[in-house]
Amino acid sequence: MRIIVTLAVDVVLTIVFAAIGRISHGEDAFLPGLVRTAWPFVVAAVVGSLLASWLGGGSWWLSGLIVWLVTAAGGIGLRLLAGDTAKGAFALVTAITLAILLIGWRALARGWLETGH
Repeated sequence: MRIIVTLAVDVVLTIVFAAIGRISHGEDAFLPGLVRTAWPFVVAAVVGSLLASWLGGGSWWLSGLIVWLVTAAGGIGLRLLAGDTAKGAFALVTAITLAILLIGWRALARGWLETGH
């Protein structure tokens, strides 16, 4: 059950990342544009989340690091393979935003659980 919840949060936050990116560039955040933008990162997030659950060893930090690296690098790689672009500034903003989202929610959840909620 925990893997499914973690995977779902990672996918939702990855879609939020794509929607924010589209909105910040004046594009709509609705289908099919959102799907076109999000799919490479969602595929990478699923792979990263599953890999993190296997290799993370129960460490929120290591799991977050794994899913972030796989999602950012894999998403950009898939985007390029699909014929889209990924300039340096895009890659940097992608890496920073996904780090905040994918590592950040784990840090917040850990803090929330440690306070006894």
